[in-house]
Amino acid sequence: MHSLLCLLRHKCAIGYVSGGPLAKQQQQLGAPTVPVTSLFDFCFAENGVTSFRMGIPLPGSSFIQKVGEAKYEAFVSWALEYINNLNIPIKRGPLFELRNGNVNFSPIGQGVSYAEMEEIQRYDKAHGIRKTMIEALETRFSDLELKYAIGGQTCFDAFPVGWDKTYCLRHVEAEKERSGIVYNEIHFFGDKVYEGGNDFDLYKDARTIGHLVMGPEDTMRQIRELFDL
Repeated sequence: MHSLLCLLRHKCAIGYVSGGPLAKQQQQLGAPTVPVTSLFDFCFAENGVTSFRMGIPLPGSSFIQKVGEAKYEAFVSWALEYINNLNIPIKRGPLFELRNGNVNFSPIGQGVSYAEMEEIQRYDKAHGIRKTMIEALETRFSDLELKYAIGGQTCFDAFPVGWDKTYCLRHVEAEKERSGIVYNEIHFFGDKVYEGGNDFDLYKDARTIGHLVMGPEDTMRQIRELFDL
């Protein structure tokens, strides 16, 4: 994948967008001695709330500042009590993570093994654990104007309305004023493009050309075909 992206970068600007924090992308895409921000023209962590252009940080935002400390504490406390009362077969490690742009909840915890993750993913598909919890949060905290998106195998994100993955496009569009570059064609590759998935909004946005992918191999195949690599 790295070598293919390197070839692609000779043809066009490349970037990634993730709901997770930069440290996770460094772990997934980079190397101990190679900053992930040096591998892409644009790096959009936390849906673009934490962003880099050619390794240089771009203006960001904060979930806490947007929502307020008191409302945030009430929100998380209620969510943790909800999770505590869930009758699910596995609970491992931290149940939530506060990020700049969102709060990530994992009803089973973030310390599960791969085998446990596979098991709970099947359980969630059958019982709708995340979907039901999201509906409960939407009802209880409708005043916060938050949106929710399922991502990964076992977790989901809560973020202010407008802070989904389309948030990153404001940085791309700002390049017109910042550097004089206008990006007329933006291709987005994602797997969770169904409604409620964390790729849905960006995939459907009129400013992007969305591509559904089924995994890394399929992503590479589509990139090779699309960009003649």
